[in-house]
Amino acid sequence: MSFRMKEVRDVTRRTLLRRGAQGPAMLALASLLNPLLLQRQGSAAESTRGVIEPPVFPQKAKRVIWLTMAGGPSQFETFDPKPKLAEMDGQPMPESFTRGQQLAQLQGQALFCQAPQFKFQKHGQNQTEISELFPHLGGVIDDICLVRSMTTEAINHDPAHMFMNTGSQIAGRPSMGAWVTYGLGSEAENLPGFVVLVSTGKGRSPQPISARQWGSGFLPGRYQGVQLRGTGDPVLYLRSPEGVTQERQNADVAVINELNRGYLELVDDPEIATRIAQYELACQMQVSVPGLMDIASETKETLDLYGCQPGDGSFASNCLLARRLAERGTRFIQLYHRDWDHHSQLKEELPLRAREVDQACAALIRDLKQRGLFEETLIVWSGEFGRTPMAQKNKGTVGRDHHNKSMSMWLAGAGIRGGLVYGATDDLGYAAAENIATVHDLHATMLHLQGIRHDEFHFRFQGLDAKLTGVEGAKVMEGILS
Repeated sequence: MSFRMKEVRDVTRRTLLRRGAQGPAMLALASLLNPLLLQRQGSAAESTRGVIEPPVFPQKAKRVIWLTMAGGPSQFETFDPKPKLAEMDGQPMPESFTRGQQLAQLQGQALFCQAPQFKFQKHGQNQTEISELFPHLGGVIDDICLVRSMTTEAINHDPAHMFMNTGSQIAGRPSMGAWVTYGLGSEAENLPGFVVLVSTGKGRSPQPISARQWGSGFLPGRYQGVQLRGTGDPVLYLRSPEGVTQERQNADVAVINELNRGYLELVDDPEIATRIAQYELACQMQVSVPGLMDIASETKETLDLYGCQPGDGSFASNCLLARRLAERGTRFIQLYHRDWDHHSQLKEELPLRAREVDQACAALIRDLKQRGLFEETLIVWSGEFGRTPMAQKNKGTVGRDHHNKSMSMWLAGAGIRGGLVYGATDDLGYAAAENIATVHDLHATMLHLQGIRHDEFHFRFQGLDAKLTGVEGAKVMEGILS
């Protein structure tokens, strides 16, 4: 009796109203509409389900692997050849291109054209031109759709990363991986549905990135990305303390989760459901993660294909781990490779970064194809913005400044037209000029390929129906779809 009195006293007005509406008739109706609603709340199994059942469109992409080159790769040395820019090397940049335009570190300075620093070579059936720094990608160019007309709104790193990941420059919005796992759930029974892997280029100081770039924002916390580390403990604090057996730990977790379920029944807080699910998932990961991370079990041929060694923490190893995660049902896998921020030493440093990713990216495509996973896996390669066609001199060397009017990226796999070059920039590469694409368009296209209608996919937050693709009229990039 005293417990019942305390329970009534602790219930908030909002919870009382919400629970009061859930009488026997409502529960009976809910059970008819969706029997899953009456299953135990907060379990790890529940966290694998999404709110969209079934997907609205045919689901061409069952999973996403997003390869993020943090720092902003220069399109002029990677995927967008500009003969006219080469002709004007060292000449003043025509003011007609830059008048009234936003620049980052070059604002107010004299602006001079800078030729592409590396040669371009033709590959594939359509003789697609890409930089000589990417010979391995040239070998799979017929599987890739190259987008040369991408644009973004942000011009500095942190807001640009936020915009590319969340569709907003303001921190606190859900990342795309969180949106996707919220919508579709995950097929991984003992691993997170959204996993992040980070590697660092050898050389200069790496571009900083923040965990909020894979956060869940206002979505329930269970949908945030889980970072797996390539060296040391894959997940911090996952290992049991010395002297604590698996049986004892499981018993402790069972008791803790039973208490949490009791409190969940009382206050109906989704974050308590998240806590329950994450406790159970962590126990499962203690068994599943070591096997996942043990790439030494791969054949020598596979390791040589990627160009990696067990435990080296490289981008190549992370690409191999991405394939292993894809096999195990993880829905959204995001790789960050840092140190692409070349305000200086562009000619010296860019070849190093290209060498670190070129073979591994091509290997990921080849490996997924030979395992029958390529046609249902969407691969995306991008930075957070592009680079200026104007030179930036810094400490006696030359680089390029941040730029949001033009950037290059590529997609491959599920539902993507391989061997295609989509869009184009002007003669000097300053701005996208043909089939101009925005980050919101990219997000809409990625959601479409996963069976989600972007303009109807929302979450009620602060009185508004918040969407990944915003309210600016994003469109699916139909021209790149197969």
